[in-house]
Amino acid sequence: MAETKTKKPAKTPFKEKIAKFFREYRSEIKKISWAKPSQTFNNTWAVVVASVAIAVVIGLVDLGVSQGLLLLGRLI
Repeated sequence: MAETKTKKPAKTPFKEKIAKFFREYRSEIKKISWAKPSQTFNNTWAVVVASVAIAVVIGLVDLGVSQGLLLLGRLI
């Protein structure tokens, strides 16, 4: 049987690909629900406060464990 060769679709020019990319990009950006600046500010402070609180807790646990090991070392 004779094979029929199918033509490949013509390649899209590079400029058209770039233009299509930016059209789709702009379309997707419009769909984003952006947070209000005040909400972003409040969330930032919540993260800072939580980070400091966790650092203090970890520091206290570390201090307690190290002091406990030093005390245990003195007993031995």
